[in-house]
Amino acid sequence: MIHGMDSGYLVAAAVGEHAEHRDARQTLKRLVRAGDRIAIAPQVLAEFVHVVTDPRRFTQPLSVELAIGIAEQWWTASEVERVFPNTATIERFLAWLRQFGLGRKRLLDTMLAATYFEAGVRSILTVNVADFREFAEFDCITP
Repeated sequence: MIHGMDSGYLVAAAVGEHAEHRDARQTLKRLVRAGDRIAIAPQVLAEFVHVVTDPRRFTQPLSVELAIGIAEQWWTASEVERVFPNTATIERFLAWLRQFGLGRKRLLDTMLAATYFEAGVRSILTVNVADFREFAEFDCITP
């Protein structure tokens, strides 16, 4: 099975001071040991670097260089499948915004959901199930 990772889950798995760090890492280990794959879209890495380097979010934020290194490790990991937005992704993104009446605070989650959906991914690793609640097509796995 393949599971799309959202940026919040990646933050939890990478940052030791995150409340769900240990559980996120254990869940990832369990899935990978079972032979499952992890899908990552480029926008997840961008948001990850943005969040983990923010001193307003963490008492010990990562340096930009360390954050980039972690993002690169994930992007090149053997258990990771890289997925990309395409024309169908944009069409689904716009349709879902209209269908569910979503506003500006839901743009990134909706684009990520559309990216994973069009790549055939139906399971999402997330720390916030509410981000994907409207999209009944997905099973959400939390730490």
